[in-house]
Amino acid sequence: MSDNGQTFPAEGACACGEVRYRLLMAPMFVHCCHCSRCQRETGSAFAINAMVEPECIKLLTGATVTTCLPSNSGKGQQVVRCGTCYTALWSHYGAAGDRVSFLRVGTLDNPDVCPPDIQIYTASKQHWVTLSTGIPVVEAYYRRSQYWPEASVLRYKRALAE
Repeated sequence: MSDNGQTFPAEGACACGEVRYRLLMAPMFVHCCHCSRCQRETGSAFAINAMVEPECIKLLTGATVTTCLPSNSGKGQQVVRCGTCYTALWSHYGAAGDRVSFLRVGTLDNPDVCPPDIQIYTASKQHWVTLSTGIPVVEAYYRRSQYWPEASVLRYKRALAE
C-alpha cells in the first residue's frame, strides 16, 4: 500500500460514534477476506482488513473492550470493539498476536483510502460476488513474499521482532 502523504493520517469510528481513532500511516497490506468466518462475523460477504502495527492506531475518544472469537488457526482472534455499541474496530490474529492489528477498513471515515491489495479465501466466497481483476486473487491464504512489497515485509518482520 502506498501513501502519497495526503491520505494519512486517516480517522475512523464505531457505529455509535463513541469511539474515534486515528490511523497514523498507510497499512502494510490490505486483505479482502472471503472466508466463512469473516462472512459470519461481519454479516456480509467479506471483510476488509488493513494490517498495521498497533502503535499506528491512536485511540482519540471512547473506551474499547476486547472479545475472543474462534479462528481457523485454532489460536483465536482478539477483537477490539467499541465498549458501547460493540462495533468491531480491529483484531489480533494467531501467530502475530498483539504485534499486528487488522483494522476493519469499513470503520474509517473514508474507507477508500485503504483499497484491498489481495482477495483471500475466495474458494468460500459468495457465488454472486464478482472479483476485481486489478488485484491478486487466491483461494486460501498465501506466501507474504509473493505478494507484499519489500517495505511491507520489513515492517511486518520488525513488528514481530518487538
